[in-house]
Amino acid sequence: MKRVFLQNYKPLEFKFYQNKDDFIVTENPIKFTNRGNFIILKIEKERLGTWDLIDSLARNLNIYDNEIGYAGLKDKNATTTQHISIPRKYAKDIKKFKHPKIKILETYLHSTKLNIGDLIGNSFEINLHEVESCDVGVIEKRLHELGKNGMPNFFGYQRFGKDVKENLEKANKIIYGDLKIRDRKLEKMLISIYQSDLFNKWLVKRVEMSDGKFKLLDGEVMKSLDDLKFFTPNKINEKIIKDFEDKKIVPTGLLCGREVYRARNEAQLIEKEFDDTYIQEKGLRRDAIIFPKDIFVNYDVENKKCKLKFTLPKASYATVVVENIANQNLRV
Repeated sequence: MKRVFLQNYKPLEFKFYQNKDDFIVTENPIKFTNRGNFIILKIEKERLGTWDLIDSLARNLNIYDNEIGYAGLKDKNATTTQHISIPRKYAKDIKKFKHPKIKILETYLHSTKLNIGDLIGNSFEINLHEVESCDVGVIEKRLHELGKNGMPNFFGYQRFGKDVKENLEKANKIIYGDLKIRDRKLEKMLISIYQSDLFNKWLVKRVEMSDGKFKLLDGEVMKSLDDLKFFTPNKINEKIIKDFEDKKIVPTGLLCGREVYRARNEAQLIEKEFDDTYIQEKGLRRDAIIFPKDIFVNYDVENKKCKLKFTLPKASYATVVVENIANQNLRV
């Protein structure tokens, strides 16, 4: 499914590659307690997904993979730095760990096992290739505009896997009881793909209703970026709009499931088109709009290479930032 854009930019042409040299991700962690029964490993890895990393640690340390905690999944085709937790009793074994694609940079103590979401965000360093010098200023301007006005927080193409249609069909059959899968991890992954697809379709419709800036609707489920609490204003007034423009609050979209806030009034009319009450997994709300920060752009004239640096909140996709700059989908 194609992703769409708030800004009506002219499409830009450049080359973007996901590899260890051109796509570098650094996880920005929560604050660790520096005491407790868990060791946090700050790990740099190349050309390895998070599941590959966990599998390698489990085999080499001779521990169960469910003893290993992580805050978020990281791309395989990249150089990534992320944090992993293991029980403190394996401290001696860690000193013997060696792997050609994995480096343990630092260790900390922490009071609890890391769980999904235990991070602040991620910083990215991305190279764009075959960039004409006349387009560098355009790229920088667009990136700063995304930081100012926000961009739609679509799930990127990586979320859905190579066999998108097949994965969605399997998820639908699981949800409606026509397919049983013994692998609970696989089942949850397929259902999350289904939820993500509905979110993306909802977001397409909402963006198409907007013009340059995301249009807020009465009954929107908003999230405070200060205390992360949700609230649902019956009417969108000037204060709500100003707080949104000042990046104090953001509208959220539905990842349908049980025990989740749902929109009301005008916002509900659209949201319910992309809801599925048969899903038994716990539902969530996802930020509809995000704001890239810490923006930096540099250009290598000789090699026609443009380096981008920026930071995104957790559960956001750098590839979607690149798509917004190019004003076209990288993959469909």
